[in-house]
Amino acid sequence: MSEPQGSEGTTQRLPVIEKEADTGGEYEAPPVEAPPVLDDTGGEAGGSGRFWSARRVPAGIVALLLLVVAGAFLYDIAAVRARRDGLSWRRDLARQLAERPLDDTWVLVGAGVAGLLGLWLIVLAGTPGLRAVLPMRRPHADVRAGLHRDAAATVLRDRAMEVSGVQSVRVRMRRTRADVRAVSHFREPDDVRADLDATLAAAVRGLGLSHPPALSVHVARPGRKG
Repeated sequence: MSEPQGSEGTTQRLPVIEKEADTGGEYEAPPVEAPPVLDDTGGEAGGSGRFWSARRVPAGIVALLLLVVAGAFLYDIAAVRARRDGLSWRRDLARQLAERPLDDTWVLVGAGVAGLLGLWLIVLAGTPGLRAVLPMRRPHADVRAGLHRDAAATVLRDRAMEVSGVQSVRVRMRRTRADVRAVSHFREPDDVRADLDATLAAAVRGLGLSHPPALSVHVARPGRKG
């Protein structure tokens, strides 16, 4: 075999040109980003709170009631200013409020209903709502995601059906707990439950939830027919 011939019959190393920084000719290494901090479940730390509901239905009902009441009183004021008779229900209401004592049954019932309605509105204003959406971990500060309970339950049910010996599975997903009820038809229930605990624990970690729910697994034999 003949050796490859270069310009002088030998292989020469090409010169390496390094670009020096403008500050004193020293080489400055590129910044290295720190790896994300992982929590105990293997996901990136940094949880997310619950999603806030827009409360469109309660807000719409309150706005509609206020519009009707304000419109009725505005019409009554305009009628009185135009030297016409006011609304009869307004006069009856004013007379009833002036004549009935404070310990009257209807006065107490009306006050109770108004108090409960106000308390209900305060609770709606101070609670997040959207209990069906489970918040997920936030690997980036500007990204936020949530997983619906039905979707999480479907994932757990599909993973549980992959376990040998499982005939049927019913999953009820809550905010802090996942209730799994399985039926085993040919394996021992204890063995099936051990496999379900391991499989579903991995499935819960894979959901990426900021607050993983606790698992409650129950395995039973199928009932006798007839």
